Amino acid sequence: MKFGFVNEDNMSLLTDLYQLTMAQIYFNEGMNETAVFDFYTRPVEKRSYLINAGLEQALYYLKHIKFTEEDIDYLRSTNLFNEEFLKYLKDFKFTGNIYAIDEGEILFPYEPVIQVEAPLIEAQIVETFLINTFQLSILVATKAMRCYSVARGTMLVDFGLRRAHGTDAGMKASRASYIGGFIGTSNVLAGKEYGIPIFGTMAHSFILAFGDEKKAFETFAKYYPENTIFLVDTFDTIQGVKNAIEVAKKIGLKQFKGIRIDSGDLLSLSKEARKILDENGFKDAKIITSGGINEYKIKELLDKKAPIDGWGVGTELVVSADVPYLDCAYKLVEYNGKPVMKFSSKKLTLPYKKQVYRFYKNGFFEKDIIAKYDEKIEDGEPLLKEYMIKGEITKELPTLSQIREKAISSLRKLPEKYKDIEKTIHYIPQISSEIKMAVEKLKQIYKTK
Repeated sequence: MKFGFVNEDNMSLLTDLYQLTMAQIYFNEGMNETAVFDFYTRPVEKRSYLINAGLEQALYYLKHIKFTEEDIDYLRSTNLFNEEFLKYLKDFKFTGNIYAIDEGEILFPYEPVIQVEAPLIEAQIVETFLINTFQLSILVATKAMRCYSVARGTMLVDFGLRRAHGTDAGMKASRASYIGGFIGTSNVLAGKEYGIPIFGTMAHSFILAFGDEKKAFETFAKYYPENTIFLVDTFDTIQGVKNAIEVAKKIGLKQFKGIRIDSGDLLSLSKEARKILDENGFKDAKIITSGGINEYKIKELLDKKAPIDGWGVGTELVVSADVPYLDCAYKLVEYNGKPVMKFSSKKLTLPYKKQVYRFYKNGFFEKDIIAKYDEKIEDGEPLLKEYMIKGEITKELPTLSQIREKAISSLRKLPEKYKDIEKTIHYIPQISSEIKMAVEKLKQIYKTK
């Protein structure tokens, strides 16, 4: 399972209608030469950088996409497609090449995140799924990394499954948040499928079902003595802390992990709770908070010396609440060996199959240059790597833990000015001389048409 859908191996119709109607016209007109499409982002408000995520799911889709007899029958029933095109779809397989920036790498605007080089019809049909997959994954991975960047070593856990926009989004969010530096998730299926550590405490309903806070704590600890984190704010938070301590002492808990506070003034409550825990000999017990947590609240609380050891981040994470959509695009940049570009106001595209070169100075990011794929740029690190040739994956994919390590390493190489969550700096990559020349030539050509 890669997406969260019940029938995820049959995703061919998860596309926009116009992808298929355009594809039929290309088919009928004999237009199926090699095309190059770029998926990239534009400048995003409140985001100085993005973290790449979603590539593994995209490759899985490209490797397995097919149109079943049931799909063909449905398309036939729409009366929009002729039999010759439907026969083509029956034998459809992605046979193209994929060049992509590694998952976990820092992204900046206009850089091709993934570059699709394939027969035009194939490259067109897969557009919708690729945008859908990368958009949410990048948004959540970036939101998670922003939390990580201000958490100062405290624990971050994804609590967002119940608030995600559907099962697929919940699975993507759990995976992306782990890439972005979280240590685990409450999502059990994500734990099974992706090997992400799973975490959980108890709900207010558990306390209410027992009708007695101390009895609820004691019963939970009886079953999970080595994984006991008491939720203390169902009635009165400070009394809840005292009840948790009383129960821990009564039953002789050796592994009293701590408490969770889900509401109220987290600054004052965490300070008072820490004082009470320490005075009673539970200096190792952790204080975990949840409820409307985001990077801004984490930074604010830690700046005010809140003794909080961990954060359950839910809704704000999985829907990327302050930036709920990614301004991104999937555009044709080369067809049949010739460069093409779009000149629309504020949506200009860059022609040609490309490479992105990254430069570092004293171990920190300095600049990026977007160049033609075969253009020689000295001393830069090429970011676009070959992942698929002729429809076959050619690169061993990293584990999720390796991607997470790469994301954290990428963040460390980013100058501090880009990591300030309260300011936005839109770095725009440099454009190589050959691409600049191509743009000017195309401007002249399009003016005459």
